Amino acid sequence: MRVQDFMTHNVCTVPSSATLRAAGQAMWDRDCGALPVVDDDSRVIGMLTDRDVCMAACMADKPLSAIPVTRAMSKELFSCRPDDTVAVAEATMRARQVRRLPVLDERGRLLGILSLNDIAIEAAVERTRKQRQVTPAEVGMTLAAICHHRTPQPPILEV
Repeated sequence: MRVQDFMTHNVCTVPSSATLRAAGQAMWDRDCGALPVVDDDSRVIGMLTDRDVCMAACMADKPLSAIPVTRAMSKELFSCRPDDTVAVAEATMRARQVRRLPVLDERGRLLGILSLNDIAIEAAVERTRKQRQVTPAEVGMTLAAICHHRTPQPPILEV
């Protein structure tokens, strides 16, 4: 099974010139937790999550309208291609500990997004088939790899 078979096609993006306020509003309006950040040529240059927005606001101690998207977005971009197999996409998610991969064409332009949610839904749909391309066990392994703490966690301090 290929990424193009069940990726999300109609994806909202945010321009690199936007503020976190605009990005947060777009996430709220579209009920999504991440947005690809695009440059003036519509190429994806980063990803912005709702967690990125919250952490940037906390660390900058400024209103969201005063913080540019480029300050909070993940600049290291991990992506996949529409003709990649789901196994290749899941391997990238595991290795890079990301829940979503923008699906890009050869010029770096957005075609869609593949999320762990998309993969889990496909596993549920396939549960009654004899031949499965996506198994619940693989979805579980991918989720476990994504959720694994990258560094040891310090004790929680009372505020």
